[in-house]
Amino acid sequence: MPKPNGVHALLRQTHEDRVLRVLRERGALARGEIARRLGLSRTTVSAITSDLLARGAIIVADTDAAERSGSGRPAERLALDPRAGQYLGVDFGHRRVRVVVADASHDIVASGRAGYDDGAQWPTRLDAALTLINDVAREHGLHFGALQAIGIGVPGPVSTAGLELAESWGRMSSGVTVGDVFQDRFSAPVIIDNNMRFAALAEAMNLPGGGGDVVYARLADGVGGGVVVAGRLVTGAVGLAGELGHVRAVDGGLGCRCGKSGCLETVASAPAVLATCTARGVAVADLDELALQIERRHPVVDEVLREAGAALGRVLAASAMVLNPAHIIIGGEIARVAPALVTAARDTLHFERLPGSATAPEVRVAELGDDDGAIGAIAALFHQSPLLAGYPEPVASAAAPTDDRRSS
Repeated sequence: MPKPNGVHALLRQTHEDRVLRVLRERGALARGEIARRLGLSRTTVSAITSDLLARGAIIVADTDAAERSGSGRPAERLALDPRAGQYLGVDFGHRRVRVVVADASHDIVASGRAGYDDGAQWPTRLDAALTLINDVAREHGLHFGALQAIGIGVPGPVSTAGLELAESWGRMSSGVTVGDVFQDRFSAPVIIDNNMRFAALAEAMNLPGGGGDVVYARLADGVGGGVVVAGRLVTGAVGLAGELGHVRAVDGGLGCRCGKSGCLETVASAPAVLATCTARGVAVADLDELALQIERRHPVVDEVLREAGAALGRVLAASAMVLNPAHIIIGGEIARVAPALVTAARDTLHFERLPGSATAPEVRVAELGDDDGAIGAIAALFHQSPLLAGYPEPVASAAAPTDDRRSS
């Protein structure tokens, strides 16, 4: 049967989403019951459920034989397939890719991580991501025949220009984008945005009540961030909203990979903190060693962390003055292992706030860990799904990153 297009395709997708929703809410149902509950014809429901069965989104759970009275053939009762991955979230970082999979109930059912070199080109990153997805599916017994959508977080600004991949990427020619690769592999709609914005959305939705006004900063290999207003991601005119890492925080500071000097990333990123500690005589090669020195209360390490926190606090205070958020969330592993940094950021922000203001934003450490970017990518997909009609309309997302130099 040929696939519908245009208005018919949209209508069919809406009906399909309604069928999936009623099965999620009510459990196993016969086709006739689905039709009655949704006000659809039996013919329409039969066509939709046949397609969902063929794709593996739903299964025949049992029949209604035990509940039937009189003669007649028992009706099959259909249910969601617990093995069907419905939503896929992917977060490309500097040195790793994270993947999370959600089912039709919007529960995270699987996740995984794979690493690559900081300087890895996009073909290498994509190969790592696709291999990881296959491994996660195999480990958890999942399939993607019913995949509804894919959200992909990438480092750096995102624009409609697209990310060109090298000729070496399989049979693809130059000009293929990240979205093209995933769409070709999975035949599912794709949205792409900055991974830190997705992380901001995930942390905002994790707050009591979900959404609200949030400024998010993440201290990792770089420093990135995101802004959520009334539960909606803010992208900005050219995809730069939330690029806190490239706000100048120190006069006459070190050169940054973005081409400027004194950026927050040169002071408060994990590599910057480690390098500063080492330059001042306390050799710390990684965050585990930093945590050990923090536990020992080394005064030099404490001083470095407080300086980094103060720089972060100044940048966040400026953001708070402009945006007046209810919450400021600081993410990244260094925020979890270095409470002195977070305390210094909070104290500086409170000192810098508008005199006489009644309240200051709540400053807290992110709770979702390294999965937040991939979880946020899935949350953005939910914004676009008729299954969750109460979500705000999504901000239009673009196709791919233009420049990895500002990645966070």
